[in-house]
Amino acid sequence: MIVKGTRNLKALYHQLGPGDVFIGTVVSSPLKLSLLIDLLERGICCIPSPLSQCISKSKAMQALAFRDWMMPNTKVILRRLDLIEAINLYNQLGIGPVITKENHMHCGHGVRRWENIEALYNLAGFSESSFPFVLQPFLSNFTDIRVIIVEDYVEAYVRYNPDNFRKNISSGGRRLPCDLAKDKEEFCRSAMSRGKFPYAHLDLLISEKGECYLSEINLTGGIKGARISRDELDQKKQLLLERLANEARRF
Repeated sequence: MIVKGTRNLKALYHQLGPGDVFIGTVVSSPLKLSLLIDLLERGICCIPSPLSQCISKSKAMQALAFRDWMMPNTKVILRRLDLIEAINLYNQLGIGPVITKENHMHCGHGVRRWENIEALYNLAGFSESSFPFVLQPFLSNFTDIRVIIVEDYVEAYVRYNPDNFRKNISSGGRRLPCDLAKDKEEFCRSAMSRGKFPYAHLDLLISEKGECYLSEINLTGGIKGARISRDELDQKKQLLLERLANEARRF
């Protein structure tokens, strides 16, 4: 059986078993992770993968899973002790300004710049609700590239904002054309493979020295500035998911 969408999943949930396939993303809720684990344990194939669904919703998990793709010294801060240890490391390395990324915020709204890591600790240390978050050194000059990949469809464009280090187009940035080099496409596809993403919206940071780092990866994302329309993109994604579901059923 191939089940499409969360409404049908809810209706048929207890009838599913090994060999069945669910196409769609489990709606975010306190039960999301438990539902995905239950489906996996019962032998039900989920497309997109449960791993990609969980990674998409958590910047902290992205920083953990994609450590080798992200900027050096990117840290997942789960508690005060992690932050104390990061203070020691950053001071030893002479790292000054830092940024933090709130775990579930999008569109750049959860990205904050701090003059130094002590300033961050002075605020974050007051409340357990501050955790978890992602901590990174601040890059003062970089190029922000949004990449959309669905099978052989690849589109990339620069997000530019001279007035704000948050380059999001929805927050005042604008689009500049970009030809994605082969090595950067391979970089993106290797990250997708690590996270079992069938398709992805990826944000890359290119340093002044030309170093390429993954900033974020998601199954969905804004397409302001993209040539492709939302309807066209959704259709490409759906066709891919259905093909993958049919292939999974054959096995």
